[in-house]
Amino acid sequence: MSLAGLCALALLAQAPVTSASPASLAPVPPASAVPASLSAPQAPVPLPGPVRENGWKPLTPEQRAALIADQAETPLAERLLGMSEKFLNTPYVLSPLGEGQGVDPDPPFRLDAVDCLTFVEETLALGLARGEPEVPTLLERIRYANTPAYEDRNHLMEAQWLPNNIKKGLLADVTRRYAKDDVVAVTKTLTPHTWQSKSSLALQLPRERQPLGTFTLNMIPLEKVLAHARNVASGTILVVLREDLPLKATRVTHLGFVVQKKKRTYLRHASKGPYNRVVDEDLETFLARNARYDKWKVTGVSLFEPRRPPASFAAQPAPSEKSAAAGTP
Repeated sequence: MSLAGLCALALLAQAPVTSASPASLAPVPPASAVPASLSAPQAPVPLPGPVRENGWKPLTPEQRAALIADQAETPLAERLLGMSEKFLNTPYVLSPLGEGQGVDPDPPFRLDAVDCLTFVEETLALGLARGEPEVPTLLERIRYANTPAYEDRNHLMEAQWLPNNIKKGLLADVTRRYAKDDVVAVTKTLTPHTWQSKSSLALQLPRERQPLGTFTLNMIPLEKVLAHARNVASGTILVVLREDLPLKATRVTHLGFVVQKKKRTYLRHASKGPYNRVVDEDLETFLARNARYDKWKVTGVSLFEPRRPPASFAAQPAPSEKSAAAGTP
């Protein structure tokens, strides 16, 4: 399975995976609309030094609890940078989380393995929590529409994960804030035909739980991302979109956090290849690699700002779509 397929499967199902073959990414001729820096062949450069353990492993349970509770009311972006930094070097494992039973018996929480989506979800839960007891509830709010059941999980990014978390006040679409007139509206349409494909059937969703309809996202075209990247605030979630294929249930195949440091813009993300761990990767390098994918072309990115919900959010029953409160930065 290709890298694109692995990332897409992780974002689609987060279900158990039994095998995967190495990624195969072939360079393509430069496109006239794409800057040379994004289209020139370039081999990914491995990070220097040996792979070290992540920042969570050395902590005792008491130290971890103290870290989560410490300065819980600081600005959310600062909290997210601190929590996500602890995940650096965490091994990439496709679909490491589940419900602990049923279709996906993987554990509902862990700090020793992540994929691109669970890295973001767990970072959000840890950053939003005012204490460790709130983390499981917050993670459920992020991963599920209402109840922590496989069929109620936010499997599809455009149709479920993004709109549900926006309605709950946990995210805000800020793509147009940063790219203004360079933003274009794109759609993903899910039809009964979509749900007949092999990748869609792999979700094992009953027909009544298969989303249908057209879902819209704001997108910065790939060739214009670097023009706006330096202005994007650290802690913003960057979502990668590919071209719309009718038999694919999503266009979103990757996501991570924007990190500004040393006058450069980085993407902090769980990378299947070439790193197989959580890294801070120079965004220009990341985009250049994405621009060369030819079998399922990357078209651009969307940007989302995490929001802090009301203080009672972690203690209340899961909100319905109509009762979700707006969050604050």
